[in-house]
Amino acid sequence: MRHGAIVLAGGKEAWAERFGVRSKALVPYRGRPMVEWVLEALYAAGLSPVYVGENPGLVPAPALTLPDRGGLLENLEQALEHVEGRVLVATGDIPHLTEEAVRFVLDKAPEAALVYPIVPKEAVEARFPRTKRTYARLREGTFTGGNLLLLDKSLFRKALPLARRVVALRKRPLALARLVGWDVLLKLLLGRLSLAEVEARAQRILGVEARALVTPYPEVGVDVDREEDLVS
Repeated sequence: MRHGAIVLAGGKEAWAERFGVRSKALVPYRGRPMVEWVLEALYAAGLSPVYVGENPGLVPAPALTLPDRGGLLENLEQALEHVEGRVLVATGDIPHLTEEAVRFVLDKAPEAALVYPIVPKEAVEARFPRTKRTYARLREGTFTGGNLLLLDKSLFRKALPLARRVVALRKRPLALARLVGWDVLLKLLLGRLSLAEVEARAQRILGVEARALVTPYPEVGVDVDREEDLVS
């Protein structure tokens, strides 16, 4: 199956301005803007990415560059207008991404409107022992979320109104907790929540089938959030 690809590299980070850029995706990492490593991995895996954000002459060049509209969901919606079918969405701040990791997600992802890779804690700590990540303890293990997302464009469009609602509530934790459900949050705190229960609740909230993909490649789950992360 042919896949599309989107790289989201918009936004503004105060610490990135110390490097003379607005977006952290353009901060130098090993001599190159970190997003170039993302683009390179996607091209190596056979994808031609649509890029959202400032493009100062990136190499390899994106197949298409779109302007930053200021919000993650707004940028995603804009980019979706230029791709078809199943689409791999990547953030621009994962410079460790490899062709092998991308191919794993494309080859192993189940059929669903939304597939979200998650990475076991032990895999992250073995490869990046100094990195700090947020983890969720589930019945099957302890995981961190990935920075890739696989979407079925036609199906995911049905979820956009509710996705907007979730994004709007991200700074209102009590309202977001009510949306997710206190039963799920309690099980999560106790480490008794299963992957199947997470998927079922995500599907109920978004109105489309959502699946998790346990991914052994920590490069998918380790991004650069702070200047200190550049030495990972």
